[in-house]
Amino acid sequence: MEFNFFSNQYFFFAILMVCAAVPAGFMAGLFGIGGGLITVPVLYYVFEAASLNNNYVMHLAVGTSFSIIIPTAISSVITHNKFNAVDFNIVKSFGLFVVIGVIFGTIFASTLKTEQLVLFFSIAIFFLGIYLVFLKNKEVETFSNFQIHYKIIFGFISGFVSGQLGLGGAVMNVPILRFFGYSINKAIGSAAAIGFLIATTGALGFFIIGANKEINEPLTIGFINIPAFLVFVPITIFMAKIGAKTVHKIDKKLITKLFGLLNIIVSVILFFEYLNY
Repeated sequence: MEFNFFSNQYFFFAILMVCAAVPAGFMAGLFGIGGGLITVPVLYYVFEAASLNNNYVMHLAVGTSFSIIIPTAISSVITHNKFNAVDFNIVKSFGLFVVIGVIFGTIFASTLKTEQLVLFFSIAIFFLGIYLVFLKNKEVETFSNFQIHYKIIFGFISGFVSGQLGLGGAVMNVPILRFFGYSINKAIGSAAAIGFLIATTGALGFFIIGANKEINEPLTIGFINIPAFLVFVPITIFMAKIGAKTVHKIDKKLITKLFGLLNIIVSVILFFEYLNY
């Protein structure tokens, strides 16, 4: 029988990932999220539909998302830095404890079943979304309250949660930085830089842990799917630049509310997915 590429399910999956990569990259730059908020759910559905190992579908989505975030975050940070919206001091002092949290979160995630990861993802981003929707905008930046003990506690929690969800950390770190007085622009730019640290640590962790599991899936190393990486990265890098430029041209309060609303929508979708298990 003649092979028809356009009727092949893998062509459909590729088109789906391309369509997801555009908004993922744009929002990576716009919100500093690295794109994981969109990438993880899409990869989860694609991998599940492609009948990959059901025991590790979410793990593959998370690990692959981390690998995609690395170059996307770099693109986003470079653009944000042109607008002086990246505080590298907070990236270093706060990011250290975030990375430690990621290490523990990645190890913990490897012990969870797919449905448990889906539920955890859903609950975490729902409450973060609620917080952002009702967050009052602070017009003046006040950094004095972000003391070392807060950095240790919030940094570890942020990294621990992000390490399990395949996110660049902005869904945790933007609210945290906003709470401690950072403007939304600087919170997003700095969170994008921290996201690079999270993604690098997380991708390495999921690669190592996955390499020691019997996944037996083609074109996959550890918990990282190579075709998905190759489809997403060129698009997300390009779109991240556009998103990062856009954030400095639109209303700050609107950005915060939209970011929160996005979290809530995705959390509800994934919660219903969990109920179907």
